[in-house]
Amino acid sequence: MLGRSANGIFWMFRYLERAENTARLLDAGFRMALTRGDSASAEEWRSVLVTMGLEQAYAARRSDFTGPQVCNFILRDKDNPGSVLAMIEGARTNARMVRTAITREVWEATNESWMTLRDMLARPARETNLGEVLGTIRRQATYVRGAMDGTMLRNDIFNFARIGTFLERADNTARILDVKYHVLLPSVAWVGSSLDHVQWETVLRSVAGDRAYRWLNAGGMDARGIAAFLILDGRFPRSLAFCYEKLRSNLASLARAYGEETHAHELLRNAGARLHQTTIEQIVESGLHEFIVDFIACNIDVANAIAQDYRFTD
Repeated sequence: MLGRSANGIFWMFRYLERAENTARLLDAGFRMALTRGDSASAEEWRSVLVTMGLEQAYAARRSDFTGPQVCNFILRDKDNPGSVLAMIEGARTNARMVRTAITREVWEATNESWMTLRDMLARPARETNLGEVLGTIRRQATYVRGAMDGTMLRNDIFNFARIGTFLERADNTARILDVKYHVLLPSVAWVGSSLDHVQWETVLRSVAGDRAYRWLNAGGMDARGIAAFLILDGRFPRSLAFCYEKLRSNLASLARAYGEETHAHELLRNAGARLHQTTIEQIVESGLHEFIVDFIACNIDVANAIAQDYRFTD
């Protein structure tokens, strides 16, 4: 397929995954803010902006980190090119560009998602309906993925869609883990406290992993266990290990389809080997932040290599 078509599929599903991840992060921040005072609540909302890389853009326009202001900036603000509404529109634009490469069901699901969220976000979200808005965003993204899984051939188009999805998902999980120690936790003196446990639960909620973790760990909240779960547990569909196993599988399918491996395959193989061979003890000893920074940089390198190897810009 043409490089620009592969690029369209790749970014269509990155935008959809990013929109869903953003909704989950806002939902976790909203739940956390409800349990804390005004000043602490402001820090929670600031942490959401930091995780998304939007703190400077927001601070350039506003000085108060209140829930409604932050949520509407992230969800629908025209001054924010990274808003959820812009993400969904970007997904639809890319879907329209590759209309002949996707099934009618995938196009209709994407177009319907855009129309639904455009209408819902035509007015500012309020605390009374924020839960409904965030739930709709998650459902619409799931709707498009379901159409993709149920109607598309398992060919290069499907593989580029999955690659975009899992690259974005891995990046999101890593950034949420990193912001936990650098923004959410006000002081090392709080490590092991009830606040620390609540914040780790918030991290789990933001990646839809709270129930799965409790099933596997009899309900206990342990920082090291949660980090291991989100980084190394290949059973959890938002863990770094799971995402990279799926990336490996889909890139391998591309290699078989095109008859050769590329530089991206080598980068991914090395990154996957590091994940497979490391332990949570080694990660903690060397520094969780340092591990995540390296992982995010590697993830970006893999994405850039895929774009170059498969000529996304030609």
